Amino acid sequence: MMSSAPTKKDLLQEDLPSAATDAPQTLDSLETSGTFLADLLAVDSGDLPAFDTTVISGETARMLRTLLGNLDGMVYRCRDDANWTMEFVSDGCRRLTGYDADDLLLNNRVSYEQVTHPEDRPRVRDEIASGLQLRQRFDCEYRIVHASGEVRWVWERGAGVYDMRGELVAIEGIVQDITDRKQSSQALREAERRYYNLFENAIEGIFRTTPDGRYLDANPALARIYGFDSPAELIESLKDIRHQLYVDPSRRDEFMRQIKSRGVIANFEAQIRRKNGEVIWIAENARAVHNDDGQVVCYEGTVEDVTERKLYQARIEQQANYDTLTGLANRSLLNDRLQQAILTAAGYGTRLAVVFVDLDRFKFINDSLGHHVGDELLRAMAERLKSSVRESDTVARLGGDEFVLLINGQRDPDAVAVVLERMLSDISQPWTIPQGDFNVTCSIGVALYPDDGDNAQTLLKHADTAMYRAKEKGRNNFQFFTAEMNALITQRLELENKLRRALERQQFELHYQPRIDMQTRRIVGAEALIRWQVSAHEIVPPARFIPVAEEIGLIAPIGKWVLRTACEQNKVWQDAGLEPFVISVNVSARQFRQENFAQTVADVLRETGLEPRYLEIELTESAVMHDAEQFIAMLDALSELGVLIALDDFGTGYSSLSYLKRLPVDRLKVDRSFVQDIATDADDATIVRTIIALGHNLGLKVVAEGVETEQQLEFLRSNGCDELQGYHYSQPLSGRDFARVLFPLWGRLQPA
Repeated sequence: MMSSAPTKKDLLQEDLPSAATDAPQTLDSLETSGTFLADLLAVDSGDLPAFDTTVISGETARMLRTLLGNLDGMVYRCRDDANWTMEFVSDGCRRLTGYDADDLLLNNRVSYEQVTHPEDRPRVRDEIASGLQLRQRFDCEYRIVHASGEVRWVWERGAGVYDMRGELVAIEGIVQDITDRKQSSQALREAERRYYNLFENAIEGIFRTTPDGRYLDANPALARIYGFDSPAELIESLKDIRHQLYVDPSRRDEFMRQIKSRGVIANFEAQIRRKNGEVIWIAENARAVHNDDGQVVCYEGTVEDVTERKLYQARIEQQANYDTLTGLANRSLLNDRLQQAILTAAGYGTRLAVVFVDLDRFKFINDSLGHHVGDELLRAMAERLKSSVRESDTVARLGGDEFVLLINGQRDPDAVAVVLERMLSDISQPWTIPQGDFNVTCSIGVALYPDDGDNAQTLLKHADTAMYRAKEKGRNNFQFFTAEMNALITQRLELENKLRRALERQQFELHYQPRIDMQTRRIVGAEALIRWQVSAHEIVPPARFIPVAEEIGLIAPIGKWVLRTACEQNKVWQDAGLEPFVISVNVSARQFRQENFAQTVADVLRETGLEPRYLEIELTESAVMHDAEQFIAMLDALSELGVLIALDDFGTGYSSLSYLKRLPVDRLKVDRSFVQDIATDADDATIVRTIIALGHNLGLKVVAEGVETEQQLEFLRSNGCDELQGYHYSQPLSGRDFARVLFPLWGRLQPA
């Protein structure tokens, strides 16, 4: 207990600062304070170094007062006894414990053992004893009972003070209040526990994925949704979310596009494949997680199986928008789609055809054979109507035997007429049932947007009017609402009828336009161009009849005729002694898509005796690039035959260089639209120069089409164009005129 006579320690205690600040202090700054206090307070031990009272005077005393006053905690020196009897306590004692330093000093009012929480006393004593035994600093966290009765958490760091003989004489250290940190730590652990429980037991799937599509974390619910036995199996199995999980990989692309642009995504629906191959619908919510540098490190979110909801919605939608008998759109859905189709047509500047279809004499079949047979007929006719149009078009049933079709995206009435002709043919095919074969026809009326109306009600009304006109004209036909349109369609039908007989009547003829080498000015080739001489007074230009031939399926036989005729003519010229050159034949995309096209070319070459190196197949750039992968094999087959290949109209389409370099192409033909103004239009000049450079870099010859002036010629020559074709040298000539006019000039051809 405290001695009645004052000691140096008492004097020191009186000289210690009585005030302190709350300025923060790092704990590591006191690592040497134990030694400092030992020297300072070792006044009762004769074995300790002599203590000079001048140590605490002047600058040192000021530094000591500042140090202890600024500490966020209590600095102490105590005995290693049952009560941790305090021999020195700093002013931080009151802030920490609620007691004054004098209350704890020599257990004047309360001992530190009493301040220590009863439940923690044994553990604290064991931890301090272990540190003292090893002569190391000790650290421990425990609770104290504040003077107010409140329980607080403290952190203590200290060390033993030993005399010259190595005997423990005191313990020195610092005690700090860590209640806030402990509470935060406990709150964090509680939050982690709750999060873990939520993560593990949630009904919704929870995930974290890398930006490149691999799973980092998944909870059991997500594994169940995707059909895996455990999250670990899911993470191990799904290495490529886009291709392994999504039924439509483009939906994953859309998911990534949205989350990259917005940072979050909500209720994103997609179809995915479970482990067993079953397809289900899911809804995803996710957000991007960024690091301190703003880089996306992962995506996290939730997944819900919404298959049942989607199926329910589909059933509701089916009942609300579709005819129960035929499965076609009903009147309500037709009105919605018609409104949308009008907006689309207005935006793209295309026509919309509203087609009113009424079955002829349906009432007779329905009344004579029964309503159940009538229903079967309606279902059969509905299927035929659907098969007559594209999936993007709409077929609706208004009721009874009345149907309405919306044909989108057409620019010319001719194209609509082709569809309607096919529809009439399909409907009129025999319908076979146990009661016999029946021939059913229909009457069709057509109204066009914007020609015949600019709103849904008007278009439907006018289409209905046109349909009744078709019935008046004998049924089994179609009528356009506008008389002028009917005149155009009549002309189109006449053109089709003539075109179907043109081959057998031998009305086609080939003309040939020479292709000139830019350096030698020699003829190195000729392009075969078809002409249609219907009669002595009627010539139909290719731009008019070629699209019709493609639409009605005549382009293949016409194209084969062109190929054979051109090869025969070239062989005739060679046999007549003309120096061999290449004949170029244009091939349409539809003709080229035929599986046996390469074989057709081989057969024609064999039958005509023309060597393959003197035949060049011209394909338009847009046709090849539209189905590049599909065409590469066909082009390779032609190349293996030895046939040359040219890309026509180059520059007017969209070329993928990754495909272009893989195509076995020999020539690029610059479209005449760029050549026309190269002498006056800087943009056209730049485009042509670029095409020439591109062709040469790919090892291809470059041909300029439509050359008509000396200025164009000079530009092409100065920019290294290889060959040219155009009226500047010669217009297309018949086979007879080609030989008569150009044979005498062979090898010394000069511009016309």
